[in-house]
Amino acid sequence: MIDVQRLRVLRAVAEHGSFNQAATALRLTPSAVSQHVAALERSLGAQVVTRSTRGVTLTPAGQIMFSAAESVVAELEHAKRQVDRLSTGRSQLTIATFTSGGRLLLPGALERLMTVHPDTVVHVREHEPEGSLPLVRQGAVDIALAYSFDGPLPGQQGQAHSLHWTPLMDDPLHVVLPDGHPLAGRDELHLTELAAEPWVLGCLKTEAYLRRYAERAGFSPDIRGTTTDYFFARSLVAAGMGISLIPTIALTPPVPGLHTVPIAPPTPTRHIGVAAIPRRHDHPQITTLIQALRTQVARAA
Repeated sequence: MIDVQRLRVLRAVAEHGSFNQAATALRLTPSAVSQHVAALERSLGAQVVTRSTRGVTLTPAGQIMFSAAESVVAELEHAKRQVDRLSTGRSQLTIATFTSGGRLLLPGALERLMTVHPDTVVHVREHEPEGSLPLVRQGAVDIALAYSFDGPLPGQQGQAHSLHWTPLMDDPLHVVLPDGHPLAGRDELHLTELAAEPWVLGCLKTEAYLRRYAERAGFSPDIRGTTTDYFFARSLVAAGMGISLIPTIALTPPVPGLHTVPIAPPTPTRHIGVAAIPRRHDHPQITTLIQALRTQVARAA
């Protein structure tokens, strides 16, 4: 019999990459964490972690048990919500969302959800994908409205397969320029034409994305400012600090004094969708919400 607490400890060690950090997160001592992992290894007859000066990594056996831990903990969280429903008579749905997607798409979709399932208690938590997707895997939230850039979903390597991903829309990034800029009247722009421009960006992931595309275009961007808010970034562009790279859904509400120009292919693009545990994505409330999100995407388009 495998102890559930040992699986929780293994999951924390995998997520934090060290016994000390896992111990802090679990409010245990590092010695207790080490003992739980050792006991799990004895019960399995296999090593689940490899220790080194750079931290702790999972062995192949550890990866298998980590996936099992994700599933077990998520099932326990789901079971707890079902028990709560028996006592209250009301279902609960917890949604994680990134800011710009939540602002544009989620309110209208929630109105539809509450019309179809009026007895559902909804909770919304704001998280970027690297925070929300682990919460879905752990069962702490039911679904996440999230995005990825060109590559796979955010998260630790080898974990994306534990999620069911429902695509909603592609969200191309645009160049935002101030009034009077010589390129403001163009129908589209190549990044190579912007090599000498100063940049103000609305999130750190956009900065990393711009740097990758700029490297392909043969230049290193001159980044004068970074923020965590696309509206703030556009306000700085209007003030003359530079130009910006903004996703389509973050271009509202409009900021006076700006021009938006599409980027010529290959166009940097965010891919927006909904992540859920595979056994949960077809539940009635989640199905209704996803359908409602698709309606909101169509309206936004």
